[in-house]
Amino acid sequence: MSVSAAELTAKKCTPCEGGTPAMSKAEVTEHLAALPEWKLSDDGKMIRRKYKFKDFVSALAFLQKVGELAEAEGHHPDLHLTGYKNATVELTTHAIGGLSANDFIVAAKIDKLSA
Repeated sequence: MSVSAAELTAKKCTPCEGGTPAMSKAEVTEHLAALPEWKLSDDGKMIRRKYKFKDFVSALAFLQKVGELAEAEGHHPDLHLTGYKNATVELTTHAIGGLSANDFIVAAKIDKLSA
């Protein structure tokens, strides 16, 4: 059963406690299909998307919006700004040492911000 980006953006993150299993490889693959711009890390424990902006101010404004979204969802990505206009967003669920539905929910909502 495939998952759509619209289904993901309609969801809200739920607290994830240690002891909750990380998503299986099949679940990750299914969820990634809805988010084609996001790439899986080599170890399969994180998803990442890179963005390029016209200038520093635009990149910083985008990261601010991502921060506000993350705070509202209670699920926080790692944010990187390099070369003054290149932003990278990385998502993982630290409490479980891998990926959860929350990572894909936040990724889908970030995609809407960047559209």
